[in-house]
Amino acid sequence: MSVASAKKTTITAMGATPLKKGCSFRVWAPFAEEVSVIGTFNDFKPGANPLERDDSGHWSGIVDSAMVGHEYRFFLRNGDKELSRIDPYAKAVTSSVGNGLIYDPEGFDWGEDEHFPGLGPFNELVIYEMHIGTFQDSKGEGPGTFADAEKRLGHLKRLGVNAVEILPVAEFPGDWSWGYNPSHLFAVETAYGGPDAFKRFVKKCHEHGIGVILDVVYNHLGPSDLDLWQFDGWSENDKGGIYFYNDERSNTPWGDTRPDYGRVEVRQFLRDNAMMWLEEFRVDGLRYDSTLYMRTIDMVQEIPEAWELFRGLNGEIRGRFPGKILIAEDLQDSHALTAPVEEGGAGFHSQWCAHFVHPVRAAVTTPEDDHRSMGQVAGALLQRFNNDVFQRVVYSESHDEVANGKQRVTSEVNAEEPQDWYARRRSTLAGALALTAPGIPMLFQGQEFLEDGWFEDTVPLDWELSEDFRGIVRLYRDLIRLRRNLDGVSAGLTGQGIQMIRNDEDKNVLAFSRYAEPEQEVLVIAHFSAQEMETFRLGLPGPGIWKIRLNTAASTYSPDYDEPKGGQVEAEEIPWDEQQHSAEFKLAPYSLMILSR
Repeated sequence: MSVASAKKTTITAMGATPLKKGCSFRVWAPFAEEVSVIGTFNDFKPGANPLERDDSGHWSGIVDSAMVGHEYRFFLRNGDKELSRIDPYAKAVTSSVGNGLIYDPEGFDWGEDEHFPGLGPFNELVIYEMHIGTFQDSKGEGPGTFADAEKRLGHLKRLGVNAVEILPVAEFPGDWSWGYNPSHLFAVETAYGGPDAFKRFVKKCHEHGIGVILDVVYNHLGPSDLDLWQFDGWSENDKGGIYFYNDERSNTPWGDTRPDYGRVEVRQFLRDNAMMWLEEFRVDGLRYDSTLYMRTIDMVQEIPEAWELFRGLNGEIRGRFPGKILIAEDLQDSHALTAPVEEGGAGFHSQWCAHFVHPVRAAVTTPEDDHRSMGQVAGALLQRFNNDVFQRVVYSESHDEVANGKQRVTSEVNAEEPQDWYARRRSTLAGALALTAPGIPMLFQGQEFLEDGWFEDTVPLDWELSEDFRGIVRLYRDLIRLRRNLDGVSAGLTGQGIQMIRNDEDKNVLAFSRYAEPEQEVLVIAHFSAQEMETFRLGLPGPGIWKIRLNTAASTYSPDYDEPKGGQVEAEEIPWDEQQHSAEFKLAPYSLMILSR
């Protein structure tokens, strides 16, 4: 194509957009003096297809010979600098250091996916956090793919989770990563299968009745394989240029790569990325990584522009997609993050709760029973944001809690024999507490079959454990079934209410009721001691017959457990624990019971 044949037209879509004939291109490069698009359609010849600049610093044009599947880049001149850059909006790349690929976002057949009802009420969610690269069982054959993960969706459906939370899938350097070092926000990681493979995965999840929540990283970019760095040749203080802060605000724990939330174009870039996942990929929610390092420079000094981004973006998403969930990972227990936008809050629906995970993990991993703190666990149960218990996500394991010097609960209990009796009992006690506590519960991949060690992006899950410990998998299945009230006997677990009935530091017992409406109480008894108690009197929140819906120490869950699966107790008119009724219970070591009427 000749230079003269580049068409002048009004182009608003960023990146490469396939047309009936050819492809349009648009890129933001305000300090460039010349910009052209190069690719397989012009033998990557600089200047063959120049783009036209508008007053906002955007360059655009149409190339008739450019087609879906062609590789391309932008070639920029700034003074004596000649720069070849991957499109910041590229939706597919050959690799993080390769070329962009012209991709047709309308080319995927979603079939009947529009019938997926969405996440449903957030108080009925059970989230399963997973990493695509390790969600496989083929050791030594490269990272797992979306296709590999699809094969395990039957397991997740049987387990009963109704949402998966996927660690970031935006293109990152190399093939192995947690995903929190994105090089290209709009491109899906090539090693996982690329954009269509991700869409197939989302479609398959929906067919199994499972929603997809995606981790996104907007607190920093890269820092390596980052074509956005000094994208058009301009920078100040030798920092990142137009996409980044160029002063002290650039600093993050991962390098000087915090996006400049004050620039309209950067906010638009991040907004467009979020909307792409929700619209084009049909994900059911977003989890923003480390919002603390979006809103602060050093965990103290606030960045007002980040709050503006939260309010603008989250407000728009809530308005356009009312059934999709927004989760913040901040870990500072800030009520403002989940406060409504119209009240000056950031507008997230929920946030990861550090106030829950740390006391609970300490309670089950501390070696000596005398050193466990029931008071701290009670505080973890009672905490809430803005008077809404579902504004927090509660868990005993996550990708952060099982790495960076910390291991799975099983290994923290017994590093030498991580699946022994004590490790099993204590790890499932922690998991059961998360599934009965006020909040949106979350499991981390493999937790349901006692995966041990620490999380590494190069080590696939040991799926043989799911067969070795089928009883433990069944325990988590039964817990999830009760948490979602699928049998109509545990509605209290989906409610806002909690009443602490016993906080016994001497006996290491916590008992509390969960409720939504009167007469829907669910009683939870958690025993954090190795000492079996044959008779333990406990106050009850009401009269009648209380049926044991689940006991984590039941023989059905492990051959070396000896408690019956069910049973019942009758409330006696004996006041106890400030309740009008009470009953005597047998408490097995390191166990949790769930009862309802």
